[in-house]
Amino acid sequence: MDNVSIIAVASIVTAGFSTSIGCMFPALGEGKAVSSALNSIAQQPDAGPTITRTLFVGLAMIESTAIYCFVVSMILIFANPFWNFIIN
Repeated sequence: MDNVSIIAVASIVTAGFSTSIGCMFPALGEGKAVSSALNSIAQQPDAGPTITRTLFVGLAMIESTAIYCFVVSMILIFANPFWNFIIN
């Protein structure tokens, strides 16, 4: 295998690993957050709107982690900065 093939394989494997891990753990965190919010609302229904608002802000922050991992994966596949060192 030449250097270009090694960089291509490493980029694809890293992008797949980053996407799989970067989407799996935020999904588990979101599930735990929703479960905790539902338990809290069940115990104190009067605090429902406040808990829901805080839940949505927290879910957005958790989801941003998965989006960042996806963006890094797309950069590795389509705009890999290591190609310039190998090709030139």
